[in-house]
Amino acid sequence: MVHIPSAYTYNFWAKSPTEVIELTCLMPNGVVIPLETNRNITLAEIKEDLWDEASKYPLHGTLKDAPSYVFSCINSNAEAEELRDETRRLCDIKPFCSVLKVIEREGVKSDRNLDSRIGVLIGKGLHEFTALRNSEVNDFRWKMRVLGDEVAMARQKKSWMEKVRYQFPTRLAPTATIPKNIECRLKDGNIVLVTKFENTETAFTFQISHSTTPYQLLVSILNKRANTLMSKGHPNDFTLKVCGQEEYLIGDYPLIQFSYIQDCVAKDITPTLVTLSRDSVSVDQENTSENIEADTLQRTRPSFSTLTLRKKGKHVSAWKIEEPFVFTVNAISRLNCDAAHRTVEIGLQAGLFHGGKSLCESQKTKETVVNSDGSCEWEETLKFDIKVRDIPRMARLCFVLYEISKTAKGLKSRRLVKDTKQEFFINPLCWANTTIYDFKSQLKTGAMTLYTWTYAEDMQNDDLLHPLGTVVSNPHIDRAAALMLTFPNYGKEKSVLYPTPEKMVEYARKLRESSTERSIQEEPNQESDVGKQQLEQLRLLADRDPLHELHEQERKIMWTLRHHCLLEIPTLLAKLLHCVEWNDHREVAEATALVQQWPKLSVEKALELLDYAYADQNVRSFAVRCLMDVSDEDLSLYLLQLVQALKHENYLSCDLTEFLLRRALNNRRIGHFLFWHLRGSQQHMRSLFKQMECLGKLKSASEQIKQRKDRKAALQGFQEFIQEPHCQDALSNVLNPLDPSFRWKRIKIEKCRVMDSKMRPLWLVFENTDPFGDDIYLILKHGDDLRQDMLTLQMLRIMDKLWKREGLDLRMNPYGCISTENRVGMIEVVLNAETIANIQKEKGTFSATAAFRRGSLLAWLKDHNHTEAALNRAIEEFTLSCAGYCVATYVLGIADRHSDNIMVKKTGQLFHVDFGHILGHFKEKFGFRRERVPFVLTNDFVHVINKGQTKKGQAVEFQRFQSHCEQAFLVLRQHGGLILSLFAMMISTGLPELSSEKDLNYLRDTLVLEMSESEAQKHFRSKFDEALCNSWKTSLNWASHNMSKNNKTT
Repeated sequence: MVHIPSAYTYNFWAKSPTEVIELTCLMPNGVVIPLETNRNITLAEIKEDLWDEASKYPLHGTLKDAPSYVFSCINSNAEAEELRDETRRLCDIKPFCSVLKVIEREGVKSDRNLDSRIGVLIGKGLHEFTALRNSEVNDFRWKMRVLGDEVAMARQKKSWMEKVRYQFPTRLAPTATIPKNIECRLKDGNIVLVTKFENTETAFTFQISHSTTPYQLLVSILNKRANTLMSKGHPNDFTLKVCGQEEYLIGDYPLIQFSYIQDCVAKDITPTLVTLSRDSVSVDQENTSENIEADTLQRTRPSFSTLTLRKKGKHVSAWKIEEPFVFTVNAISRLNCDAAHRTVEIGLQAGLFHGGKSLCESQKTKETVVNSDGSCEWEETLKFDIKVRDIPRMARLCFVLYEISKTAKGLKSRRLVKDTKQEFFINPLCWANTTIYDFKSQLKTGAMTLYTWTYAEDMQNDDLLHPLGTVVSNPHIDRAAALMLTFPNYGKEKSVLYPTPEKMVEYARKLRESSTERSIQEEPNQESDVGKQQLEQLRLLADRDPLHELHEQERKIMWTLRHHCLLEIPTLLAKLLHCVEWNDHREVAEATALVQQWPKLSVEKALELLDYAYADQNVRSFAVRCLMDVSDEDLSLYLLQLVQALKHENYLSCDLTEFLLRRALNNRRIGHFLFWHLRGSQQHMRSLFKQMECLGKLKSASEQIKQRKDRKAALQGFQEFIQEPHCQDALSNVLNPLDPSFRWKRIKIEKCRVMDSKMRPLWLVFENTDPFGDDIYLILKHGDDLRQDMLTLQMLRIMDKLWKREGLDLRMNPYGCISTENRVGMIEVVLNAETIANIQKEKGTFSATAAFRRGSLLAWLKDHNHTEAALNRAIEEFTLSCAGYCVATYVLGIADRHSDNIMVKKTGQLFHVDFGHILGHFKEKFGFRRERVPFVLTNDFVHVINKGQTKKGQAVEFQRFQSHCEQAFLVLRQHGGLILSLFAMMISTGLPELSSEKDLNYLRDTLVLEMSESEAQKHFRSKFDEALCNSWKTSLNWASHNMSKNNKTT
């Protein structure tokens, strides 16, 4: 027998539980890490300690998140063992020579084909995320993967009906109560509808009670079929589908509660349903990822937890660091400033911000000359007038690099005061932001390199710094200037951790018990004269709009009475948070304690807390909790803002992200518009991939068309391209990107055309997969930015909902619109409609005077509504919709209104299109504003409203129209805070006409939120009269427009 050296026979496990054991950990990146621990520690705790230690070693960025790996060792039986159960203790495992090897978890290796498809969907290869070597990205990807698999496994256990509800979400009204605008259209409380059977021409008409459920309707349908066709069936074997759509009426709800039924009744359309067998409903079978086992999901801790650090005393609380915040600016390289050909003098400014507000005075480096290679060194330490303990968790450190020049360059230039008589300017070159704490709540230490962003000219904030910009470095590191910094380690050998919410609440409690400072002052007696007066002030402040600037005295009163706000006026939370001194850790603790106790707010108030001004993590988490019970319909309505609100989060993993993903994974319609993909939802991913493939082909066709000047040649080229086999495959069996409840079978090339406008939009027609359904019409736009149109149309939908809630149906038509990528998107075609310009030219004899002929529009409606009853219905539709759009365009400041972007349907419904200018950004010509009226109300509009009567302002019909306008305006004022909040959430998202708070002032002016209701009504009447009296100016503008452009499309 070979002699074994004594060093290898030592029993590591004979030590006492308190003795230190030194583990040797072999990392997958080739690094060997020694780790001191004890024999009773679990593998999960070892992994947390190991990953914390690994962050101090080279190649840390090459590691994935901790749960992607498992330990392996040589066990006491001399066998290689993979240690999957991380609850086991070291003393039970007894690894040979105390060596643990870290290996990638089996099954984690990705499916290359799946990764490739996901990369196509998001426009970024997954390998690029891996190449970032970013521990936060790895942590987030793991968490989302676990989330996706949890949802997928839960979905596997769902019933057939629950799966249908996920895949084909049922659109329901909040309650079974019938809205006033619907009730008046029912015939004795009954609904008239048509039902058809799949694959047959059989159709039945029913007049049934509005309270009938889908099951009861199926019983009636099957009984009628049995009597007529002698064919029986059980209702449980069938379901009801909306004709032409992938939408089903399921559940024990009255028919009138289904949104499809309400929409049909409101539009005087007969609802058409298809009865089909349940077996023919294509319900996806879940293909749960096998990469994460169920027991792994239960046993794996969150991918990073500071629990071990806190428990073992390896940290120090940030609130114990009383030193001022400092860091060193080392150098910059690759600065693009033409330093090789001229002398360039630059400086750097840094500032600390929280929610867009400065925490202390910003600091500057000394000015220095750039080397010819675009680099320079400072090695200068900047010291800020704030202690580390007073820097809030979500604070941002913002930088701007600027050039000192004798001439101003661009709108962002600032004058610089120097001792010399010569004038100098500060010209910003680039900027970068970073967080003070990392995603693990640890204060950042050591060396750091930030890759800067170009300072765009359209940034309209007054400060040089850009606190609303991203905290992510520019990913194009080969083209970006690199700023090198060094942060000190205030904790010496320990990590500096920000306190948990629980610790903060405990700190606030102790502070209230011992202190008499501002943060815990007692409230005045509410029964005293002073107390009553201050409480009255609070109630007045609650009615102020979200942008109201609080005076210092108001802030003091509100903060002093904060507990009264909590109990009596909880809607004041947003304003109360503006009273917090976020650069004082004591007030931050008190604010955290208050938010923990605060009652839930309405959705409208909760949304306000998710804009950029509210950076605190606990506040944003509270806002998300308030949204938990929001219906899928309302969530879809506000989805645009909620997605944009993610840009104001400091870290990838947050409550808002998880909330949106969970809702998306439980409702495919929400998931469709959120455009997210997870392995737990591969069927949906395939449909998204198909849409992307289809859009890619259409985009290629559009690009080819633009190269041909002749319109006929362009159409011929488009048809030839679309007829190629690769296009036919890509354009077949696709979900409609505008509305996933519609699916098309194929493109109808013979009906498609190239439209006559600058960007050559494509008019597309597709055959519905439902043989009973109508064709699907879309317009593809390539070259126009549709994001602003999306925002405006979304606001019109919200206004329509607010009005209907008050019993006011103004027949709005916010058609579908989606931006699919940069300057590419799709628009829903509104059929049987014509522009005002074409109507006027059709009924006028000469273009220059057509706009002044007030009878042309009424004559056109008469041509398409032959009976008196039909014409009266059309005039009513026109009157209501005209009132809605008058108010909406006035409040939103929708500009560039001319006769080519106002349309009328043959049924009389008026609507506006093309929303390229909003919030009062009116066009000018020769220095004069083209549009000089609050909203469009021309003589021919009034002529239709008055049913052709000559007394313009005296008719009863016109008085009713004005009353509708006033009522609509007052309803919007009641929800002015919501409208302002929704627009505020869109600031800094790249929209040119919504880039700063200044743009929101237009909404404040039109809604006159500072006035009483009676004053506001009087103000709107003056605007109404102004629009009516100056309608000739609009007609003149339209006549000029008609003369300059051939509007008639073919």
